[in-house]
Amino acid sequence: MERSYQKIDRRKTRIINIGNLKIGGDHPILVQTMTNTLTSDSNSTLDQIKRAVNLGADIVRVSVPDKESSLALKHITKKSEVPIIADIHFHYQRAIESAKNGAACLRINPGNIGSKEKIKEVIKAAKDYNCSIRIGVNGGSLEKKILEKYSEPNPDALVESALHNIRL
Repeated sequence: MERSYQKIDRRKTRIINIGNLKIGGDHPILVQTMTNTLTSDSNSTLDQIKRAVNLGADIVRVSVPDKESSLALKHITKKSEVPIIADIHFHYQRAIESAKNGAACLRINPGNIGSKEKIKEVIKAAKDYNCSIRIGVNGGSLEKKILEKYSEPNPDALVESALHNIRL
């Protein structure tokens, strides 16, 4: 069912699969929320996901800060009614584990992941497990080289970082 806020004039974008849903192009705008439970507590996380879905969430993002959380994704993704996005921060291995354990999408800040080789390992895992990737860039995740070039986080630095990582 299409909601009133989904009926707007939009810029045409590439279509991306997030689990069994599609975003971009002419597809309806989806509502995403994020849990605030410990993802490693899969039952509490699933309860919160269910409440969010009942309130209209189409996709849900969960934090994956540790191995216990990436392992819990196996249970969470099997039981969730909606696609799960794994929010990865500093450890590339959590992204690989999340893709293997059923995440529909990885949200990564490549500047926090580390080397180009580690980013390529994450990309390979995402391809191997049919998992989309959302690149996030913020002032706290700028690569050292870009931060040195601009002296401080600013819009030009964020764009350069995003474009650099998209090319990878």
